[in-house]
Amino acid sequence: MDAVRIEGTNANPCLRIAELVKREGGHAFLVGGWVRDTLLNVRKAEVDADVEVFGVPPGKLLKILTSSFSCDLYGKSFQVIKLKDHPVDVSLPRRERKTGGRHKDFETVGDPDMSIHEAAARRDFTVNAIYARLPDGKIEDPFQGVEDLENKILRHTTERFCEDPLRVLRAMQFSARFGFRVHPETVALSRSLTQDGLSSERVFDEWKKLLLKGTNYTLGLGFLKDCGWLQFYPELEALDGCEQDPEWHPEGDVWVHTLHCLDSFARNRSGDEWEDLVVGLAVLCHDMGKPSTTIHKDGRVRSPGHAREGVEIAGDFIQRLTNQKQLLKEVLPLVKDHMAPLEFFNNQAGDSAIRRLADRVIRIDRLIRVAVADKGGRPPFLQPKSMPEGDWLLERAQALEVEDSAPKPILHGRHLLEFGFKPGPDLGRILKAAYEAQIDGAFENIDGALAWVRTNA
Repeated sequence: MDAVRIEGTNANPCLRIAELVKREGGHAFLVGGWVRDTLLNVRKAEVDADVEVFGVPPGKLLKILTSSFSCDLYGKSFQVIKLKDHPVDVSLPRRERKTGGRHKDFETVGDPDMSIHEAAARRDFTVNAIYARLPDGKIEDPFQGVEDLENKILRHTTERFCEDPLRVLRAMQFSARFGFRVHPETVALSRSLTQDGLSSERVFDEWKKLLLKGTNYTLGLGFLKDCGWLQFYPELEALDGCEQDPEWHPEGDVWVHTLHCLDSFARNRSGDEWEDLVVGLAVLCHDMGKPSTTIHKDGRVRSPGHAREGVEIAGDFIQRLTNQKQLLKEVLPLVKDHMAPLEFFNNQAGDSAIRRLADRVIRIDRLIRVAVADKGGRPPFLQPKSMPEGDWLLERAQALEVEDSAPKPILHGRHLLEFGFKPGPDLGRILKAAYEAQIDGAFENIDGALAWVRTNA
């Protein structure tokens, strides 16, 4: 391909930038994800555009941009100019030199006279180092990124890949998102790197992209295994080689099953980022208890209590990724109860049990999504949007008004105060007992709750 069409919601500001830059004797190029996704025909209108400007000094560039746009300056020494009213970032080609062991230990200097080949060499992958000249969209491709796109190959541009080990995790999520195989030389280079020194925020950002955008986890997480980086995630490493009973899991070990479960999850995302993150993490972690509970008995492979055992293991894994306590609060109950939909269906569980389940997992509809992904991780790897046990449980939960929340307490402190109780610790004790009674079906409205208080308090 010789050129791409410059179109979309951010086309006009990009073309305006090119016009301003050209007046000063420079040239502007789109580069990175916008170009890559356009060539893949997967670009969405809201994707940020990165514009790199050659031939214009930093001070002059800022002056001409602020004459037409409202701008913010970002990065050390203000290396990036962000347009406030448009999803566009503008920068000069930069020279970077590693100055220490941490990911922030770089010295960066803008160099408007750098060649495109030299500028592209600092980028991570060849598919992200394709330039589209503005305004005509003519392609400049110094590292044959277009060919790698066509062949679905993810390959580093140069040995400078090693300057930022986070690129290994970027390879993981790119591979899963686009279905690209990582080039053997990039795998070998990644094997020489370590996660030490990377901030948890940057690491978790790549895992979020994996869970929210990935479609082929066999490739993405398979790369992580191939390059030896599972050693940094021992909870995942333990899944590799953990046997399962072939009658129930003919697909293979727990690692293979988990990858298929994630692929299943990806085919049924909700589009709500938080909901998909919670469910995706739960799917990733749901069988982490199997390695420590798996036994051979009577010629069969069993993992008794693995769901409960997996809660602490999954908690350790998530806490190393992020300090978001709300994620722990919402993901771990799904791990603990991920087998409940089938168990409840087989036992035809009553209303009280379903209410208690909703109280534990917060959202039964999430739990059903985890169970659907779990079932989709076994042959024939079909992706029903529901299943008999899920349909049954969701219908029951909807009838009880607990499909997307825990049961809401009917009785509150104000009711007890109006009823004549005095403030104090007894109120909390009564409210807790009343909530338990409500879950058991002792009453359904405030009149019933007050009647229960008269009899039991």
